Amino acid sequence: MSAAKAKGAVGIVGLGIMGGAFAKNLAAAGWRVVGFDIDAARCRAMAKLGVEIAKSAAAVAKDVPIIITSLPSPKALDVTVKSIVNARLSRRIVVEASTFTLADKERAERALRKAGHIMLDSPVSGTGAQAQTKDLVIYASGDSKSIAKLKPVYADFSRKAYDLGVFGNGSKMKYVANHLVAINNVASAEAMVLGMKAGLDPQVIFEMVSSGAGNSRVFELRAPMMVAGRYERATMKMSVWQKDMQVIGDYARQIGCPIPMFSATLPVYVAAMKSGHADEDTAAVCAVLEAKAGLKRKGTRAKKR
Repeated sequence: MSAAKAKGAVGIVGLGIMGGAFAKNLAAAGWRVVGFDIDAARCRAMAKLGVEIAKSAAAVAKDVPIIITSLPSPKALDVTVKSIVNARLSRRIVVEASTFTLADKERAERALRKAGHIMLDSPVSGTGAQAQTKDLVIYASGDSKSIAKLKPVYADFSRKAYDLGVFGNGSKMKYVANHLVAINNVASAEAMVLGMKAGLDPQVIFEMVSSGAGNSRVFELRAPMMVAGRYERATMKMSVWQKDMQVIGDYARQIGCPIPMFSATLPVYVAAMKSGHADEDTAAVCAVLEAKAGLKRKGTRAKKR
Protein backbone atom coordinates (compact mmCIF):
# COMPACT_ATOMS: atom_id res chain seq x y z
CA MET A 1 0.00 0.00 0.00
CA SER A 2 1.36 3.42 -0.94
CA ALA A 3 1.92 6.25 1.56
CA ALA A 4 -0.85 8.25 -0.13
CA LYS A 5 -3.35 5.41 0.28
CA ALA A 6 -2.26 4.85 3.85
CA LYS A 7 -2.86 8.47 4.84
CA GLY A 8 -6.01 9.07 2.81
CA ALA A 9 -7.30 11.94 0.69
CA VAL A 10 -7.83 15.65 1.39
CA GLY A 11 -9.31 18.38 -0.78
CA ILE A 12 -8.19 22.02 -0.89
CA VAL A 13 -10.44 24.71 -2.36
CA GLY A 14 -8.40 27.90 -2.78
CA LEU A 15 -4.75 27.36 -3.79
CA GLY A 16 -3.43 30.83 -3.01
CA ILE A 17 -0.60 31.74 -0.66
CA MET A 18 -2.02 29.79 2.28
CA GLY A 19 -4.08 27.08 0.59
CA GLY A 20 -1.27 26.37 -1.82
CA ALA A 21 1.11 25.83 1.10
CA PHE A 22 -1.40 23.50 2.78
CA ALA A 23 -1.67 21.48 -0.44
CA LYS A 24 2.08 21.34 -1.01
CA ASN A 25 2.85 20.16 2.52
CA LEU A 26 0.05 17.61 2.66
CA ALA A 27 1.11 16.13 -0.68
CA ALA A 28 4.73 15.99 0.48
CA ALA A 29 3.62 14.21 3.66
CA GLY A 30 1.97 11.42 1.68
CA TRP A 31 -1.66 12.51 1.39
CA ARG A 32 -3.57 12.33 -1.86
CA VAL A 33 -4.47 15.99 -2.38
CA VAL A 34 -7.20 17.13 -4.74
CA GLY A 35 -7.34 20.89 -5.30
CA PHE A 36 -9.29 23.59 -7.08
CA ASP A 37 -8.75 27.28 -7.71
CA ILE A 38 -10.27 29.69 -10.21
CA ASP A 39 -6.72 30.82 -11.08
CA ALA A 40 -5.42 28.45 -13.76
CA ALA A 41 -1.82 29.47 -13.08
CA ARG A 42 -2.13 28.43 -9.44
CA CYS A 43 -3.58 25.10 -10.52
CA ARG A 44 -0.69 24.46 -12.89
CA ALA A 45 1.84 25.30 -10.18
CA MET A 46 0.19 22.94 -7.71
CA ALA A 47 -0.07 20.14 -10.27
CA LYS A 48 3.72 20.23 -10.56
CA LEU A 49 3.89 19.56 -6.81
CA GLY A 50 1.74 16.45 -6.99
CA VAL A 51 -1.69 17.97 -6.36
CA GLU A 52 -4.53 16.54 -8.46
CA ILE A 53 -6.53 19.40 -9.96
CA ALA A 54 -10.33 19.16 -10.06
CA LYS A 55 -12.63 21.17 -12.33
CA SER A 56 -14.70 22.68 -9.49
CA ALA A 57 -15.24 22.78 -5.74
CA ALA A 58 -18.06 20.26 -6.19
CA ALA A 59 -15.69 17.92 -8.02
CA VAL A 60 -13.25 18.14 -5.11
CA ALA A 61 -16.02 17.32 -2.62
CA LYS A 62 -17.24 14.38 -4.72
CA ASP A 63 -13.75 12.87 -4.67
CA VAL A 64 -12.67 13.29 -1.03
CA PRO A 65 -14.27 13.15 2.46
CA ILE A 66 -12.39 16.14 3.90
CA ILE A 67 -12.28 19.57 2.22
CA ILE A 68 -10.19 22.50 3.46
CA THR A 69 -11.28 25.90 2.19
CA SER A 70 -8.83 28.81 2.09
CA LEU A 71 -10.67 31.61 0.33
CA PRO A 72 -10.22 35.35 -0.31
CA SER A 73 -13.75 36.61 0.36
CA PRO A 74 -17.14 35.75 1.89
CA LYS A 75 -18.57 35.65 -1.63
CA ALA A 76 -16.08 32.94 -2.57
CA LEU A 77 -17.11 31.01 0.55
CA ASP A 78 -20.81 31.31 -0.34
CA VAL A 79 -20.16 30.09 -3.90
CA THR A 80 -18.08 27.16 -2.63
CA VAL A 81 -20.66 26.13 -0.04
CA LYS A 82 -23.48 26.32 -2.58
CA SER A 83 -21.46 24.16 -4.95
CA ILE A 84 -20.91 21.49 -2.29
CA VAL A 85 -24.53 21.58 -1.11
CA ASN A 86 -25.88 21.27 -4.65
CA ALA A 87 -23.69 18.22 -5.27
CA ARG A 88 -25.96 16.28 -2.86
CA LEU A 89 -23.21 14.18 -1.35
CA SER A 90 -22.96 12.00 1.73
CA ARG A 91 -21.46 13.62 4.83
CA ARG A 92 -18.29 15.61 4.25
CA ILE A 93 -16.13 17.52 6.74
CA VAL A 94 -15.45 21.05 5.54
CA VAL A 95 -12.57 22.80 7.32
CA GLU A 96 -12.92 26.56 6.84
CA ALA A 97 -9.47 28.09 7.32
CA SER A 98 -10.07 31.68 6.16
CA THR A 99 -10.59 34.82 8.25
CA PHE A 100 -14.17 36.06 7.89
CA THR A 101 -16.87 37.48 10.14
CA LEU A 102 -18.72 35.13 12.45
CA ALA A 103 -21.89 35.84 10.49
CA ASP A 104 -20.22 34.70 7.25
CA LYS A 105 -18.98 31.48 8.82
CA GLU A 106 -22.25 30.78 10.63
CA ARG A 107 -24.21 31.22 7.40
CA ALA A 108 -21.96 28.70 5.68
CA GLU A 109 -22.16 26.28 8.61
CA ARG A 110 -25.98 26.35 8.62
CA ALA A 111 -26.15 25.64 4.89
CA LEU A 112 -23.70 22.76 5.11
CA ARG A 113 -25.32 21.29 8.22
CA LYS A 114 -28.74 21.37 6.53
CA ALA A 115 -27.21 19.38 3.66
CA GLY A 116 -25.84 16.80 6.11
CA HIS A 117 -22.24 17.99 6.30
CA ILE A 118 -20.00 19.12 9.17
CA MET A 119 -18.18 22.45 8.99
CA LEU A 120 -15.33 23.38 11.29
CA ASP A 121 -14.24 26.96 11.93
CA SER A 122 -10.44 26.52 11.75
CA PRO A 123 -8.56 29.73 10.94
CA VAL A 124 -4.77 29.60 11.04
CA SER A 125 -2.25 31.89 12.68
CA GLY A 126 0.87 32.53 10.62
CA THR A 127 2.13 34.15 7.45
CA GLY A 128 2.50 32.65 4.00
CA ALA A 129 6.21 32.15 4.67
CA GLN A 130 5.39 30.26 7.86
CA ALA A 131 2.81 28.19 6.00
CA GLN A 132 5.54 27.01 3.62
CA THR A 133 7.47 25.51 6.53
CA LYS A 134 4.41 24.25 8.46
CA ASP A 135 5.02 26.87 11.14
CA LEU A 136 1.30 27.51 11.64
CA VAL A 137 -1.07 27.30 14.59
CA ILE A 138 -4.64 26.15 13.93
CA TYR A 139 -7.53 27.49 15.99
CA ALA A 140 -10.11 24.77 15.39
CA SER A 141 -13.66 25.03 16.69
CA GLY A 142 -16.86 23.11 16.17
CA ASP A 143 -17.54 19.37 16.35
CA SER A 144 -14.88 17.96 18.70
CA LYS A 145 -15.02 14.44 17.25
CA SER A 146 -14.28 15.79 13.79
CA ILE A 147 -11.44 17.95 15.11
CA ALA A 148 -9.92 14.89 16.80
CA LYS A 149 -10.32 12.89 13.58
CA LEU A 150 -8.45 15.60 11.67
CA LYS A 151 -5.39 15.67 13.94
CA PRO A 152 -3.23 13.71 11.45
CA VAL A 153 -4.23 16.16 8.68
CA TYR A 154 -3.56 19.24 10.79
CA ALA A 155 -0.21 17.79 11.90
CA ASP A 156 1.05 17.63 8.32
CA PHE A 157 0.60 21.32 7.52
CA SER A 158 0.95 23.00 10.95
CA ARG A 159 3.04 22.79 14.10
CA LYS A 160 0.10 22.87 16.52
CA ALA A 161 -3.68 22.55 16.39
CA TYR A 162 -6.01 23.49 19.24
CA ASP A 163 -9.63 22.55 19.88
CA LEU A 164 -11.19 25.79 21.13
CA GLY A 165 -14.68 24.41 21.68
CA VAL A 166 -17.91 25.67 20.16
CA PHE A 167 -18.07 26.78 16.54
CA GLY A 168 -16.87 30.37 16.19
CA ASN A 169 -14.31 30.33 18.98
CA GLY A 170 -11.61 29.68 16.42
CA SER A 171 -12.44 32.90 14.60
CA LYS A 172 -12.61 34.86 17.85
CA MET A 173 -9.13 33.63 18.76
CA LYS A 174 -7.88 34.54 15.28
CA TYR A 175 -9.20 38.10 15.73
CA VAL A 176 -7.19 38.37 18.96
CA ALA A 177 -4.03 37.04 17.30
CA ASN A 178 -4.35 39.26 14.21
CA HIS A 179 -5.07 42.27 16.41
CA LEU A 180 -1.57 41.85 17.84
CA VAL A 181 -0.05 41.15 14.42
CA ALA A 182 -1.48 44.44 13.10
CA ILE A 183 0.03 46.40 15.97
CA ASN A 184 3.38 44.59 16.04
CA ASN A 185 3.84 44.98 12.29
CA VAL A 186 3.46 48.77 12.41
CA ALA A 187 5.48 48.94 15.65
CA SER A 188 8.28 46.99 13.94
CA ALA A 189 8.27 49.41 11.00
CA GLU A 190 8.21 52.42 13.32
CA ALA A 191 11.22 51.08 15.24
CA MET A 192 13.13 50.36 12.03
CA VAL A 193 12.49 53.87 10.72
CA LEU A 194 13.44 55.44 14.05
CA GLY A 195 16.74 53.58 13.95
CA MET A 196 17.46 54.39 10.31
CA LYS A 197 16.57 58.06 10.83
CA ALA A 198 19.05 58.06 13.71
CA GLY A 199 21.74 56.87 11.31
CA LEU A 200 21.88 53.20 12.24
CA ASP A 201 22.34 50.51 9.61
CA PRO A 202 19.04 48.61 9.05
CA GLN A 203 20.72 45.21 9.27
CA VAL A 204 22.28 46.17 12.60
CA ILE A 205 18.86 47.33 13.87
CA PHE A 206 17.38 43.96 12.94
CA GLU A 207 20.14 41.99 14.63
CA MET A 208 20.09 44.05 17.82
CA VAL A 209 16.30 44.10 18.23
CA SER A 210 15.87 40.42 17.41
CA SER A 211 18.37 39.53 20.13
CA GLY A 212 16.83 41.78 22.79
CA ALA A 213 13.70 42.33 24.85
CA GLY A 214 11.90 44.24 22.09
CA ASN A 215 11.80 41.24 19.76
CA SER A 216 8.61 39.57 18.50
CA ARG A 217 7.72 36.85 16.01
CA VAL A 218 6.27 39.53 13.76
CA PHE A 219 9.52 41.51 13.90
CA GLU A 220 11.54 38.40 13.05
CA LEU A 221 9.32 37.67 10.04
CA ARG A 222 8.81 41.16 8.67
CA ALA A 223 11.95 43.13 9.61
CA PRO A 224 14.18 41.34 7.04
CA MET A 225 11.89 42.71 4.29
CA MET A 226 12.10 46.14 5.90
CA VAL A 227 15.89 45.88 5.96
CA ALA A 228 15.94 45.14 2.25
CA GLY A 229 13.15 47.61 1.46
CA ARG A 230 11.60 45.00 -0.85
CA TYR A 231 8.03 43.79 -0.38
CA GLU A 232 7.07 42.13 -3.69
CA ARG A 233 7.19 38.54 -2.38
CA ALA A 234 4.13 38.87 -0.20
CA THR A 235 3.47 36.44 2.62
CA MET A 236 0.30 38.43 3.35
CA LYS A 237 -0.89 40.88 0.71
CA MET A 238 -1.82 44.34 1.95
CA SER A 239 -5.14 44.18 0.06
CA VAL A 240 -6.11 40.89 1.75
CA TRP A 241 -4.97 42.18 5.13
CA GLN A 242 -7.41 45.08 4.84
CA LYS A 243 -10.24 42.56 4.87
CA ASP A 244 -8.91 41.07 8.11
CA MET A 245 -8.51 44.52 9.66
CA GLN A 246 -12.12 45.37 8.83
CA VAL A 247 -13.36 42.11 10.36
CA ILE A 248 -11.43 42.69 13.61
CA GLY A 249 -12.47 46.33 13.94
CA ASP A 250 -16.13 45.57 13.29
CA TYR A 251 -16.15 42.71 15.81
CA ALA A 252 -14.54 44.83 18.52
CA ARG A 253 -17.15 47.54 17.99
CA GLN A 254 -19.90 44.94 18.02
CA ILE A 255 -18.94 43.68 21.48
CA GLY A 256 -18.07 47.14 22.80
CA CYS A 257 -14.34 46.58 23.29
CA PRO A 258 -11.96 49.58 22.96
CA ILE A 259 -8.95 48.93 20.69
CA PRO A 260 -7.02 52.22 20.66
CA MET A 261 -3.65 50.78 19.60
CA PHE A 262 -5.18 48.72 16.80
CA SER A 263 -7.13 51.76 15.62
CA ALA A 264 -3.95 53.84 15.59
CA THR A 265 -2.45 51.52 12.95
CA LEU A 266 -5.34 51.90 10.50
CA PRO A 267 -4.13 55.13 8.80
CA VAL A 268 -0.73 53.56 8.16
CA TYR A 269 -2.25 50.57 6.36
CA VAL A 270 -4.62 52.84 4.41
CA ALA A 271 -1.66 54.99 3.33
CA ALA A 272 0.16 51.85 2.19
CA MET A 273 -2.81 50.87 0.04
CA LYS A 274 -3.02 54.35 -1.50
CA SER A 275 0.71 54.56 -2.23
CA GLY A 276 0.86 51.49 -4.43
CA HIS A 277 1.57 48.66 -2.00
CA ALA A 278 -1.78 46.82 -2.30
CA ASP A 279 -0.25 43.69 -3.83
CA GLU A 280 2.83 43.72 -1.63
CA ASP A 281 3.51 42.35 1.83
CA THR A 282 2.11 44.16 4.85
CA ALA A 283 5.72 44.87 5.87
CA ALA A 284 5.49 47.69 3.30
CA VAL A 285 4.08 49.91 6.05
CA CYS A 286 7.78 50.59 6.65
CA ALA A 287 7.95 52.40 3.29
CA VAL A 288 5.01 54.57 4.35
CA LEU A 289 6.72 55.59 7.60
CA GLU A 290 10.02 56.20 5.79
CA ALA A 291 8.24 58.63 3.49
CA LYS A 292 6.63 60.39 6.45
CA ALA A 293 10.04 60.67 8.11
CA GLY A 294 11.60 62.09 4.94
CA LEU A 295 13.99 59.16 4.92
CA LYS A 296 15.58 58.20 1.61
CA ARG A 297 17.90 55.25 1.25
CA LYS A 298 19.59 53.64 -1.71
CA GLY A 299 18.47 50.35 -3.21
CA THR A 300 14.76 50.62 -2.41
CA ARG A 301 12.02 51.00 -4.97
CA ALA A 302 10.21 54.32 -4.83
CA LYS A 303 6.43 54.40 -4.84
CA LYS A 304 4.01 56.99 -6.10
CA ARG A 305 2.58 59.02 -3.28
